[in-house]
Amino acid sequence: MLPVRRPPRVLPLVLLLLGALLAGCGPRPTDGAGTTGTAERDVRRAVADWSRAVPGALAGIPLTDWAYEVSSVRRDGDRALAAARLRYRLEGYDTAPEEAAREVELVRDGGSWRVEADRPAAGAPPLLWDQGPVAVAAGTHSLVLGGAGQSAGTLRGIAAEADRAVPAASAAWPGPWAGRVVVLVPGSLDAMARLLGRPADTYRGLGAVTTGRVGPGPAPADRVVVNPEGYAGLGAEGRRIILTHEVTHVATRAATSATTPLWLSEGFADWAAYRGTATAPAQAAPALARAVRRGELLGELPRTEDFAFGGDPDAAARAYEGAWLACRLIAAEWGEKALVELYGRAGREPLDTALRETLGADRAGLTKSWQASLREELR
Repeated sequence: MLPVRRPPRVLPLVLLLLGALLAGCGPRPTDGAGTTGTAERDVRRAVADWSRAVPGALAGIPLTDWAYEVSSVRRDGDRALAAARLRYRLEGYDTAPEEAAREVELVRDGGSWRVEADRPAAGAPPLLWDQGPVAVAAGTHSLVLGGAGQSAGTLRGIAAEADRAVPAASAAWPGPWAGRVVVLVPGSLDAMARLLGRPADTYRGLGAVTTGRVGPGPAPADRVVVNPEGYAGLGAEGRRIILTHEVTHVATRAATSATTPLWLSEGFADWAAYRGTATAPAQAAPALARAVRRGELLGELPRTEDFAFGGDPDAAARAYEGAWLACRLIAAEWGEKALVELYGRAGREPLDTALRETLGADRAGLTKSWQASLREELR
């Protein structure tokens, strides 16, 4: 988010002169610990001293570069509230700090300030450890952090599945990436929704989602956030598909930008998840198969709005399934290398240009071929 640009303050000369005349009239307010400015410095120093070490309750998480940067202080007698930004990295995963807006509450005790509470700033989503104790399971290629109530066995199982997903994603995406993944497993669907700052219905029925910054450059590692309710309802194959899909989003993140069509991003992730399996299209795309059999062939490749959840779940399912089958078609007809190249180009240039340079086709031609494949494979 770009910082808010504030207009410069211009004080009338008369106000400045009045302030100068009043500066020597009467005592300056103090709080028993020096001037107001000194007290604020003391509060800032107390927060800095308190945040030098990671809290003991988080000792099992590989946190590094842990620091609070205070932006403002509000005092009321012996109490103070400091607005701050917490910055930290997960060692071995984040190439740049993750940030969170926090509010630190302090109380003056015996002439010095002591931190009494630390919580998310108003309107800011909580961190996983704000919701209770965090358990850790470390895999070969994965770090799994579990929220309150998650068992060690559940987290180890997810770490093992993530460890299988990482090489599968690497096989589909030969481009450079870290080859490791961070997975968060909140205690409940409601806890997941609070972490992500969205209503719970947004994620109901989903197995997992991925958060992160798109584009190249240093950044915190993406977080795959598991919906514990949706994930628990999946069989072994469903869990494999879900985690490979999400880990592929992590793998392709540096090549993904605002210009990457959602059908290509989501379709590629599903293509990577189903790659190498004998899953029949009609089995993996039941919603789209039903539509095709009713004679309701999609007129165009799925649009961004077609993937929205919270509306018609069948329509969203058709969008994901259609995107997968589009990428499957490209890999089959033009080759896997062409599909990978198309993905990379689509993040840097207009889709029409990327299609022409990689497939020698335009959008209309690809759509026509895709529709023909839907009729053939889903009838």
